[in-house]
Amino acid sequence: MNTRPAAAGDKSGTAAGRQERKRRKLYDQLYDTAIGLFVTHGFEATTMDQIAETADVARATVFNHYSQKVGFLEEWGTRRRARVAGILGAQHAENLPVHDRLHRYLKEMADLNTASRAETTVLMDASARHGRLLQDPSLEVELTRIVEEGRHRGEIRTGADSDQAGTLLAACYFSTVLRWIREEPAPFDLHQRLHGALDIILRGLLTNPTDTNKP
Repeated sequence: MNTRPAAAGDKSGTAAGRQERKRRKLYDQLYDTAIGLFVTHGFEATTMDQIAETADVARATVFNHYSQKVGFLEEWGTRRRARVAGILGAQHAENLPVHDRLHRYLKEMADLNTASRAETTVLMDASARHGRLLQDPSLEVELTRIVEEGRHRGEIRTGADSDQAGTLLAACYFSTVLRWIREEPAPFDLHQRLHGALDIILRGLLTNPTDTNKP
């Protein structure tokens, strides 16, 4: 019988957990600091040195957590998608028909954008200019997954390419938001515009869809 106490292992595990919590806390602190500076001074005008000074950490500490300034933009997008996923998960949106589920997804994204328009304006524009907004497939993958699940349930017509649908939906979302942030005040209601665009994509334009294969 092994009588060796587990206390040493427990302490090691506790220390590792504490270290990870500290690392995560600093990661979040740097993120919040950077986003605040971007909104106040602009993305291009904000330097990594300013982020370090405002967060009261060494410059090297910032680079240890975010190797490039665009890393903050990528994290911003990741956190928004995660927040929407959490909201929809709590609502059990996966049980909704694909039409309603896609509308719900874009509604929650629109809610985030309208609730923080100043932040969205700066960060979305910076992501388009300096980041990988239109190259990053993350949103496209999420929307493709929703379409594919709808296809398996027989809610999407046979032959429809789920990947292409996801690409189209993501492109529609980004182009709409980028137009929405270009003017002040907002040139249109973001919820209505996304809702209308999604309806066009889901329903199509032609009264006789059988004509779509003609050259």
